[in-house]
Amino acid sequence: MRPLERAWYARDAPVIAPELLNKLIVSKIDGDTVVGRITEVEAYTQDDPASHTHPGPTARNAAMFGPPGHLYVYLSYGIHHCLNVVTAPEGDGQAVLIRALQPVEGVDVMARRRGRRPDRELANGPGKVGQALGVDLDRYGTDLTARSSVVWIGDDGTAPPVSPRVGPRIGISKAIDTPWRFRP
Repeated sequence: MRPLERAWYARDAPVIAPELLNKLIVSKIDGDTVVGRITEVEAYTQDDPASHTHPGPTARNAAMFGPPGHLYVYLSYGIHHCLNVVTAPEGDGQAVLIRALQPVEGVDVMARRRGRRPDRELANGPGKVGQALGVDLDRYGTDLTARSSVVWIGDDGTAPPVSPRVGPRIGISKAIDTPWRFRP
């Protein structure tokens, strides 16, 4: 399996988001490899009032305005590292939040990082995803298109769902009815 190419990411977040479902995210951090199948995502665009890029470029959101196929990591509530895949052409602040994963490889590592026994709740929320993968702010801006990266996304041939469940995004206070949350 190889990482997705940069051109794949150079499209609008609401288009890419459902196509990320069933892709595999690989993390090779601190000598541990973990792999998770992406099972829930949310799209954010620059014209979206709920997006970190809505006010324009800042030091915090700079990665979202950079080249597509990079990782935008932010801290939520001061404790949760949330992972976003930068999409769209450079300069157009868009990204897809990875909300949930199905553990595929390294389940014991995910459980250790999460401080719990292996179960279906290892990576069923954006903060849990970051913790299970071992991703923190040090991974901000990571190139997801290079196999040598500590985090990358690949395609093992499992197709995204033909008709994903679509609904409003979770935990936001603006544009709450925008149906940009996707699940199988």
